[in-house]
Formats: sequence, C-alpha cells, structure tokens
Amino acid sequence: MKPAPFDYHAPATLDEAVALLTRLEDEGCDMKIIAGGQSLMPMLALRVARPEALVDLRRLDTLNYIRDDAGTLAIGAMTSKQAAADSALVKRAQPLFHAATELVGHRQIRNRGSVGGSFAHADPASEYPAVALVLDTEFEAVGPDGARTIPADEFFVTYMTTSLETTEVLTAVRFAPFAPQRRWAIQEFARRNGDLALAGVALTLNVDGGLCRDVRIAAFGVEATAVRLTAAEQLLEGQPAQAAQFEQAGKAGAAQLDDPMSCIHASSAYRRHLIGVLTTRALGEAAARTH
Repeated sequence: MKPAPFDYHAPATLDEAVALLTRLEDEGCDMKIIAGGQSLMPMLALRVARPEALVDLRRLDTLNYIRDDAGTLAIGAMTSKQAAADSALVKRAQPLFHAATELVGHRQIRNRGSVGGSFAHADPASEYPAVALVLDTEFEAVGPDGARTIPADEFFVTYMTTSLETTEVLTAVRFAPFAPQRRWAIQEFARRNGDLALAGVALTLNVDGGLCRDVRIAAFGVEATAVRLTAAEQLLEGQPAQAAQFEQAGKAGAAQLDDPMSCIHASSAYRRHLIGVLTTRALGEAAARTH
C-alpha cells in the first residue's frame, strides 16, 4: 500500500522545527514528526497513521551525538541505534541500554532508526521504555516555551503515547552514571530473531553480602506501556540472591500484571507466564554476572 497524501517539511535547524510545529498546530494541522522512520513509515504505508503533514528531523545534525557529560551519558535524539550499539562509551557507561539496543531489529533497521525516535514512538513491545524506567532515564525536549527535562516515569503515558507536546522536539536522552557494582540483565521472547518481543524483562540490582538490594525490574510487551514489577522488587529486597527467591519473584511479578495484552501470537495468559519465566531467568543472569 501507499501512504495517504501529506505535506512534507524538512527544517534545517531545531528553532525552525519548533517554529514550524507551532505554526502547524495553530493551523489545526494533524502532523507527525519523523526521525528515522523505521516505525512510522510502515504505519504510513498501511494507513494506520494518516497525518496531514510530516516534519522530518533528518537535517538536524546537532542532535546526532554520543558523549560523556560530567559522568552522565548523553545521546542526541537523532543518533542512530547502530551508532549506539557500536559505541564503546555506551557499552561501558550503560551496558543494559547497550544490550537492549543490540536486540532491536537487525543492523539495517538500527542503521536508520534513531534512538530518540524509538523512545518517542513508545511502542509497548520495545525494549527502550522498560530500560528507561529501570535506569531512571531523563528526556530533554524543546518547544515554543523553551527546554524542559522529563523523567522516565512521567514520559511514557500509554500505548504509543508520551508526555511530549505536539509542538515539542525530543532533543536528547540522558542516563545517570551506572555504578560498577550494579548488575543487570535483559531477557525477551520473540517469534523470530529481530521481531518485536511478545514479552520481555529488563532489570538491575545490587548483591551485597549475598543479599539483593535496590532491585529494579520492568516488563515490556505486556501492557499499554512498560511497567515496573514492584511486587517482585519488594519481595526480593534484602533476600538471598538465590534461585528459589528468583522464582518466587517471577511469580509475584507475573501476578502483578492487571490484564496483559492478547493477540493472535500470544494470549494474555501466555504473556503473563512469559513474564514469570523471563523475570526468573533475568535475575539469575544478573546475579551471576561478573564485572
């Protein structure tokens, strides 16, 4: 299929992009921003999305960077996922985010898809929202009223919806320093390599004196957006980092889910089962990780 007709704009600067978005909003135009296009273009082709105008950010080279900012890892929104996957700085500073990026599609998709575009798309089956919740990621956006910073727990609202205003541009993603002793893991299940996950889990924890501390677990692919498995986190706090506890935490996390999504590929009950299994596996992987 072909997309429905739309007006195309490719602003050359961030200020020009914000001014254009503001004008289109004032005109009552239904618009969408395109970054890499690996998610939006199929939606346009299938006419799931039918915007009147498309605002392409591909010319905003100032949003394409990866850098250490006083210990904080800052990634420009227009940085490709493959650039993040190839970055030694990303792998060293944020190993969980790096591992999640390598799970995204295939190299060809990562070459075109942008880091910021994936976060802003907020697909519930994407690894990124769960990783953002676990790592307390912050999002920087610029709109007609200036710049603002949005914490991860306020950024993701519901299915493919964030708290970004229609006139705002996501400019950067920032990760706080990842402690060397922190352990991490990400586990997911997909029908084929490179497919969107039917369900997945990302987590971090400390193991201090054989006990679990500061456990953070988020599930993806099961609800309208990524969700923190607080029941599993609380059950593990201060408990031995052992298989029996991990299995109980997996069951608690699965039971916490209100009503997991259901589709032709996986029922609600199957997704709940997957979260229990994947949580148990991820906890075991993280606890066994050496630094």
